[in-house]
Amino acid sequence: MSVSDLANSTVLAAPDTYFGIYNELSKYNVHLNMFERLWASWYAYMQNDVIATGIMSFLMHEIIYFGRSLPWIIIDSIPYFNKYKIQSQKIPTAAEQWKCTKLVLLSHFTVELPQIWLFHPMAKACGMDTGVPFPHWTTMAYQIAIFFVLEDTWHYWMHRAMHWGPLYRSVHKIHHQYSAPFGLAAEYASPIETMVLGAGTVVVPIIWALFTKDFHVLTMYIWIAFRLFQAIDAHSGYEFPWSLHHFLPFWAGAEHHDVHHERFIGNYASSFRWWDYLMDTESGPEAAKRRRERREAKEAKKAKKAQ
Repeated sequence: MSVSDLANSTVLAAPDTYFGIYNELSKYNVHLNMFERLWASWYAYMQNDVIATGIMSFLMHEIIYFGRSLPWIIIDSIPYFNKYKIQSQKIPTAAEQWKCTKLVLLSHFTVELPQIWLFHPMAKACGMDTGVPFPHWTTMAYQIAIFFVLEDTWHYWMHRAMHWGPLYRSVHKIHHQYSAPFGLAAEYASPIETMVLGAGTVVVPIIWALFTKDFHVLTMYIWIAFRLFQAIDAHSGYEFPWSLHHFLPFWAGAEHHDVHHERFIGNYASSFRWWDYLMDTESGPEAAKRRRERREAKEAKKAKKAQ
């Protein structure tokens, strides 16, 4: 059932508050769970799907971004955790974190907010659903897994392109201001970079909706939440014994991305390691050692053939 259908049936009862709508809607939609009734009541209360999605999307982004960054800010202030800091001699100061926060907030309100507001009409025109009931969790899970793979591919090639001289100097250099990254710096970037790299996160689901007609905005929210967690954790600067890449060897994580910031080259992918492996753009001492061993083995083989 679409949100508009529920809205029309609710308007007949003319409740004038959000919880009034929720109570009225709950009487006649007992098949919906509480979260679905809260969701439908929000759209019915707002009476404008674009505004309803826009407000919910922006608040969700801000709460998750700064909420996930907060634990890393606290960890940075506790000396005990320095032993897990990859570049332990470079702990961000309060002044650095505040400067970063101000630029990130400016970017969120001037660059990301307009994109968030345009997302609903664009995605809706491509077949996105906003109604209830929600899709099954397995549907959302496999779609999000596909989004991770496709976004990682987009990010690898666009990020690698941004390390080309002119693009690096005019666009990407801002993000590399911190050679030892920290969580808040995940979206510390120029407006152009924010739009180009962010397209992998936003445009991929829209294209999916266009071709499959099987995409719900809740899937988008969960995908964005996972993507923000990944980006912030990758910029945290911490490597723990329980870090995810120890259990999933193809996962990138902070250890992978921190080297990129320290050396300004290589390790271009966002979530996974396979593109850097396949394209021989891995960075760091271990990658250099493997590259040297391959070169020596190749030279030895060539010398053996020449004998």
